[in-house]
Amino acid sequence: MFIPCDRGGGSAAPDFKGFTLLMPAVSVGNVGQLAIDLVISTLNMTKVGYFYTDCLVPMVGNNPYATAEENSVELSINAEVYSLPSKKLVVLQIRSPFIKNKYRPFCETLLSWVKSSKCAMVVLLSSSHAYQRDDEQLLGTPLRYLLTPDLEKAVGGRMKELNWKEMEKVAAYPGINDTDKVLHIPGGGITKLLFTESCSEGIQMAVLLKFCSEGDNIPDAFVLVNYLNEWLQLIKSESNDSTDPSSQWKIPSSWRLLFGNGLPPALF
Repeated sequence: MFIPCDRGGGSAAPDFKGFTLLMPAVSVGNVGQLAIDLVISTLNMTKVGYFYTDCLVPMVGNNPYATAEENSVELSINAEVYSLPSKKLVVLQIRSPFIKNKYRPFCETLLSWVKSSKCAMVVLLSSSHAYQRDDEQLLGTPLRYLLTPDLEKAVGGRMKELNWKEMEKVAAYPGINDTDKVLHIPGGGITKLLFTESCSEGIQMAVLLKFCSEGDNIPDAFVLVNYLNEWLQLIKSESNDSTDPSSQWKIPSSWRLLFGNGLPPALF
């Protein structure tokens, strides 16, 4: 359930009609969440509310996008909503893992909100275990996309122009029956369920994902957000040289704490 920020003055809830909803899956390497951080920080998006749900582990922390001491003490919670009306973009950032057996209730609540807010489409940033790729998926780019049938009609041609590779279906029973193909996204969290539910309910959704492994996934986040930018053009690419992706995207202040503090010298 979406709860708008109380900014005083009895301000009305924001209108997301016709907006694109961008959100992460809590998936391997937290790549989608890191990519969303880059979008919010770079576009200087305004927090407009919270997504209240009992499906996520509760958490609270300081402002992850603090730019000065004055706003560093603002609190953030496990699911927050940011908006940029000039680009018709609304972002849901998820900061904690799902509680066991809560995937389906979360998907139902989220899709109900998408319908009631009249968002034009949903873009889900996700990831999948690199070590569980099949032979076909080992070839070429580690980036893949999925489109629901309703969105395929609208933007399928654009994906072909970009020369993007659709996520392959894999054999349901490898070595026994290779003709029955299924969508398999190991390590993708809610990705498969949310995508299939969106297909069933006629919601326009795109999934952009990257095959990766756990570790320092900051480089994966840059690759995924640049992949997103190829399509949605959220920021203007400064050049074709992607050797320094941080030149385009603003790294949030909270990333300084991704790996904790260094080892205390007293240990040695």
